[in-house]
Amino acid sequence: MNSYNFRMPARRPVAVAVAAVLAAGPAVLAGAGSAYATGDQGRASALVLRTGLDVSLLNKAVNVPLAVTLNEVQAPASAEKTALTAQLDGVDGGKPFSVLRADVAQAKATATDEKAQGSARLSNARLHVPGLPLLSLIEVETVTSTATCAAGETPVAESNVAGAVTVLGKKVTLTAGGTTNVTVPGVGEVRLDLSKRETTSRTAAATALELTVSVNPLKLNVADVQGSVTLAKATCEAPPAPTAPQGESAAPSTGTGTDPVSDVRAQGAPAQDNLAETGGNAMTPYLAGGALALLVAGGGAVALARRNRS
Repeated sequence: MNSYNFRMPARRPVAVAVAAVLAAGPAVLAGAGSAYATGDQGRASALVLRTGLDVSLLNKAVNVPLAVTLNEVQAPASAEKTALTAQLDGVDGGKPFSVLRADVAQAKATATDEKAQGSARLSNARLHVPGLPLLSLIEVETVTSTATCAAGETPVAESNVAGAVTVLGKKVTLTAGGTTNVTVPGVGEVRLDLSKRETTSRTAAATALELTVSVNPLKLNVADVQGSVTLAKATCEAPPAPTAPQGESAAPSTGTGTDPVSDVRAQGAPAQDNLAETGGNAMTPYLAGGALALLVAGGGAVALARRNRS
C-alpha cells in the first residue's frame, strides 16, 4: 500500500512508484557475420493512475495539492499495486483517505532493439477525491491501454473501456474517441475523454480515460476540488530501423539478367567459347609446355646414353 502525506504550503509533490533506465545492449563486433545491426533500443512507459488536483479548504482559504502517481514504469519494468492512500493536512483532521482501490492495477514496459511496448490495465476500480468519502468520483470495470512501436513499422496505440462506468453515482455511456460531460447538482461536474490515441512515424501514446474534475463537496472541510485524472496510459518510441553499416554497399551489376553467360562476361569473367569443343580448360597451355620440356629432356638423355655405349 502506498501512502502519501502532503504538507502546506509545500510545492506540488509527485510520487513515482517505479523508474528504471534501460541499459544499452552489447556492441556488435565488426566482421562477425551480422550485416545489419543498430545497437539502439526503443523506449516505453506506462502508468495506472495520475492525479493533478488542487483541493481548496473552507477555513484556511488555501489550496492543498493532490498529485500522486500509481505504478508508473519505464522500460524495462513492471508494477502491480491495487491500493493507494493519501493524507492531506486540513482534510478530515489529516487522516489518510483512499484515493484508489482496484482488483487489478498493472503497468508494464519493455524495450529491445526491435520493439518497444507499454501497457496498463485497471479492473474493478474506484477512485475517490477529498470531501467525498462515500461517493466515488468514478468507478470502472476494466480499462486498458497498449502502445507498440516496432522498428521500421507503423506504431500502434490501442485503448479500451469495457463494462459499466459510473461517475459521481451516475452510470454513463461513453462515446469512443469523444467527450462525455456528467453533472450532478450540488456535487460537481466531470468531463471524460475516452480512448485518446496519438501516433507519429516512430511514437505512440494511448490513454484509456482522462477526466477533468470540478467538484464542490462542502464536506470534511473541503470546498472545491479542481484538476485532472488520467487512468491507464501507455507510451512507446520505436528503435531506429536497421540500416547497412557505413562503407557497405551492394556490388553494381551491368548484366541484363536474361543471359547468364553474357552477364558473367559483363562482370569481367574471361570468355572461353571453344572449351566445350576441345575439352580444354585454363590449364591447357601450362600442361602442354610442361610436356614439351619433358620430351626435350628425355631426348637428350637417350642421345647421351647411345654416345657412351659406342
